[in-house]
Amino acid sequence: MVIEGTLEDASNGLSTECRRAIYLAKEQLKALFETVKQYNDCIDNSATAHQECKKLMQLEGVGAMNAINLYIALGCSDIGYFSKGKDATACIGLTPIQHSSGGMVKLGSIGKFTKNSKLRSQLICGAKAAVQHAMKRKAKTQKDLWVQGLVERRGRKCAAVALANKTVKTAFAMLTQGTEYKAELLAA
Repeated sequence: MVIEGTLEDASNGLSTECRRAIYLAKEQLKALFETVKQYNDCIDNSATAHQECKKLMQLEGVGAMNAINLYIALGCSDIGYFSKGKDATACIGLTPIQHSSGGMVKLGSIGKFTKNSKLRSQLICGAKAAVQHAMKRKAKTQKDLWVQGLVERRGRKCAAVALANKTVKTAFAMLTQGTEYKAELLAA
């Protein structure tokens, strides 16, 4: 490692105090990396141990952290918080803001300031990865075709938000109906 070489090199002019400070910082960084690794392992184990989260991880762009957060946000209990998937996407901030008055419906931009901004951000991040993956290869599923067409029409960021919206609606349907996600493969 470069740090050990620097610490052992007597000709570089570093004082003893400076060498000790660098060594302590290196050890703290190593401990921090180990803590983060243990945290990630705990999240992964929690998600795979829970059957509903395991189902949610089959969706494009949904990893262990998103599966757990989606499960919590969509209502863990049988009653749930939302009556429709559309309500869930609006609460998370994945639908256009409405500016309606007197029967005139005007849709604005996608709202960024919601109570679930971290979940929104994580879902869009996962969707961006799924969009990038879908653009690199030939379409295998109907959703890949949809994503590729959307990217051509609107761009990658818009496609990522739309995919995150679709992911929340699909997750809501999976949790309320007790179904599993099956991607629609293209005919050979």
